This record gives sequence, C-alpha cells and structure tokens, in this order.
Amino acid sequence: MIETIIRDSTDDFTKADSYAFPRISFVYFSKSEKMQAPEQDEIKKLKKKIQKLEKKNSEIRDEMAIQRTIFANERTLMAYFRTAIALIAGGFAAIKFSQHMYMELIGLTLMPIGILLAVYSFVRYLNKQKLIQRHRQDYQPTSHHHEELHEKQASRYGNID
Repeated sequence: MIETIIRDSTDDFTKADSYAFPRISFVYFSKSEKMQAPEQDEIKKLKKKIQKLEKKNSEIRDEMAIQRTIFANERTLMAYFRTAIALIAGGFAAIKFSQHMYMELIGLTLMPIGILLAVYSFVRYLNKQKLIQRHRQDYQPTSHHHEELHEKQASRYGNID
C-alpha cells in the first residue's frame, strides 16, 4: 500500500515501519491549469478597478505631499532653533563658568553665532513657507472629467492601459 521511503543499507525496516512514514506526493500544475479563464478575467477587472481608484486618489496624495513638505519645513526650523539654543547656552556657560580669557572669547563668539543662526533659520523658514504656499496656489488637480476624456481619446488609438 505505502512504499517505504527510506531504506537502510542493512534493510532492517519492516512493512509496519513503512506505515509510520506516509509518502507525500506533490502534483505540479502549469500556470494556465491553475487559473481558468474566468478567474483570470476577474483578476484583470479587479486590477483595472484598483488603477482607477489610485487615479482618483492622486489628488489626495498630492495634498498629503504638500502637508508632509510643510511639516518637514517646520522640523528643519526646530532643528535650527535647537542648534542655535545650544550655541547660545554653550557661549553663556563658557563666559560664566570659566576663569580663562580665551574661554570668554569663545563664549562671546558663540552667543552671536547662535543668535545669527536663529535669525537665519527663521528667515529661511518663511521663504520656504512662501514657496510652498505659492506652489499650492498654482497647483490645479486633474479633474475626473479630464481623465475620462483622456481615456476615451486614448482608446480611439488603441492605447488602453
């Protein structure tokens, strides 16, 4: 009934031992045999629906990209401020806690550098924010009506995706 899978060179397996190890067989099908034509058509239809939904969501993705850019600009401002505060605090500590003249000079140079960095970062932030707002105003999302017209024109020439 079930053949023994492994035989020792001494051949000391009995027929009862072979029942403990059932034979596993695999049946391989080609790709065309696995899925029949109706299933393949259904998969194609679902893929087309997904593509249409992705196109409709492109406006949402664009708006989210603008929001991510705004947040990145704010994170950059905070990083600049954090560095500026560290420079100012380091300069203040060098002046207050040091007895040496060269440390006081370092402190006196670090504090204005920190202040200049804070001013520069704020000006940079405002310029980038204006640029983002200008881009947002110039952005015109593609309406679904234009997309449908494009698909109709493309189908006339046999360019259906």
